[in-house]
Amino acid sequence: MRRLIVVIAVVCGVARAQQPIGTVGVQDATVAGALEVTNGRAVLVGNTTVTAREHAAEISLSRGGTVRVCSTSGLHVTAGKGGATAPLMLALDRGAIEVNMPATTNDVVVTPDLRFTMRSEGPLDLRLRVARNGDTCVENRGEKAPMLGVADQFGEATYELRAGQHVLFEHGSLKEVVDHESSACGCPPEPVVSVADAGATSGTPAAPGSTVAAKSAEEQHPFPAAVSAGLAPATSVPQAPAGVVHTQVSTTLSYGAGAGGNGDAGDAGDGSSSAGAGSGASAKPAATAPPTTAAATQTSEQASGTAQAPPPPPTPNLFHSIGHFFKHLFGKG
Repeated sequence: MRRLIVVIAVVCGVARAQQPIGTVGVQDATVAGALEVTNGRAVLVGNTTVTAREHAAEISLSRGGTVRVCSTSGLHVTAGKGGATAPLMLALDRGAIEVNMPATTNDVVVTPDLRFTMRSEGPLDLRLRVARNGDTCVENRGEKAPMLGVADQFGEATYELRAGQHVLFEHGSLKEVVDHESSACGCPPEPVVSVADAGATSGTPAAPGSTVAAKSAEEQHPFPAAVSAGLAPATSVPQAPAGVVHTQVSTTLSYGAGAGGNGDAGDAGDGSSSAGAGSGASAKPAATAPPTTAAATQTSEQASGTAQAPPPPPTPNLFHSIGHFFKHLFGKG
């Protein structure tokens, strides 16, 4: 009978030692240590480390309350002996956490430089952030929050953090305290996800019921995927400014030995010289060049008109008329 009582006591002690601390979603965090996985949640049954992924991970405590581990932060969770109200030790190396739970005088929060203890019991709403350089931001929120005793891990300095107080310990030192800190100590705001954005994150989500413009192919498949898939935007034709006539000519240019722009110009020049000399020879008509541009066609028409113009009448000469009169007078005699 005595042996049976001893066995029952040992079994009860093991069951009490393995009482779960809390649970966290396996899709939200990476959990290392003593745990069990049930329905997509990791059950923390001993000394465990919870590292949040790209978003915050929330630990639901079995004793009541939550501990929110901010994005990419790592938290070591350890439970002491005490049944349903077993004391907790939360150790934060770097990052930020938000603790919201009924605190007891045996609970402890630890950072690499500081140690926080509860001077009294009460609803704890604690925001804590530790930077790379050791700066420790602490916000003891709530009018009924318990007073916190802060001690230096490697010294004898102490500090009392009252309810509603928001401070910053520069480089983790209790001798460099900013009493009225303004920066937030908890998790940074996460980007808002809009259903209208089709799963894309945006800081300005579409309002419910509003019309959302469809995205073009190049926006849905950015470079270089758009180029490889033939979805790159085509080069657009430049538009003429308002009030300006913009001529677009589409033609085929050809070149030959017998027909060319220079030959046409030479023929036109010969016709003009013959007309100036008074010769009766008619000028050759200019050969018709293939249409190239509007300016070239206009120039060809002007050259043809100049070559086909009739020669001007000779200018009357006074000396020539007198000589012709004497020649006619003496020639008769």
